[in-house]
Amino acid sequence: MIWVILGAVVVVIGLALIALARRRNTDGVETFQRHIDALSPEARRPVVNQVQQLDDEASDASAEPDEEERPDGP
Repeated sequence: MIWVILGAVVVVIGLALIALARRRNTDGVETFQRHIDALSPEARRPVVNQVQQLDDEASDASAEPDEEERPDGP
């Protein structure tokens, strides 16, 4: 009888460990998006604006021609 109880305890502990391990393997971006989605639009606005600024800066930097591509003189 004691072996049945010990076996059941081992199985329950094993299942709990597996559940915890699967729960920890979340993507950082996924977690961030969940947190942002939980915020109200007013609380979310500064973060959205910051991301848009970074996107704009990145597109501006990539739109500027390299020194080799710039035309010479006026």
